[in-house]
Amino acid sequence: MDTLNIPAHIAIIMDGNGRWAKQRGLPRTQGHKAGTETARAVVTRCRKLGVKHLTLYTFSKENWSRPKDEIKVLFELLTTFLKREEKSLKEQGIRLKVLGEIDAMPLTVRQVLKHVMRQTAKCTDMTLNLALNYSGRDEILRAARALVAKGTDPGDITEEAFGNELWTAGQPDPDLIIRTSGELRLSNYLLFQCAYSEFYFTDVLWPDFSSEELEKAIAELGNRQRRFGKTSEQLS
Repeated sequence: MDTLNIPAHIAIIMDGNGRWAKQRGLPRTQGHKAGTETARAVVTRCRKLGVKHLTLYTFSKENWSRPKDEIKVLFELLTTFLKREEKSLKEQGIRLKVLGEIDAMPLTVRQVLKHVMRQTAKCTDMTLNLALNYSGRDEILRAARALVAKGTDPGDITEEAFGNELWTAGQPDPDLIIRTSGELRLSNYLLFQCAYSEFYFTDVLWPDFSSEELEKAIAELGNRQRRFGKTSEQLS
């Protein structure tokens, strides 16, 4: 793949684990387990392709309304994944970062997350953002409150100043947002950051989202003309 067309930042809404399991007569938890393996493969492939920032929508604030047993399994899978992959993340030069209110997560999850973030803090080849206990609207409100708390003059509230208060401060906005399983919505994901993102929707369920599917999405992005408000003539 032409490295010139590799986006700097890819964000993914990993959807379809439950449907994948249902199609196979399996419990939803098996779908989440399969989805974890897909996430691992996608992280590794993005690192090899040269993607500098990858954001995975892992657990939204709305997900707290799911059955407690399912939530418990999701957190167990997350902690197992992080413990297992800590060494690999360091070897690949991947820094782990969390977007969301980590302090509201269960104690064990917080401890593992903070440990892996400390261990990978100096990695510079790629940043892996896990959107955990995340809400795009809450992120915007949080940034606004932070500026107010600092006593920022209204005239000094620029897009840059506002962006510096977001969870993604210091990172570029997503070039490409991928959503699997055929759903056509953002689900409260990176609402401020997606202003000029390109969207790629696929019917493929997340556990079946292969490296080939990832590269198909990246290739589609390369076929689009990103004008950022300009005319096509201005870009030619």
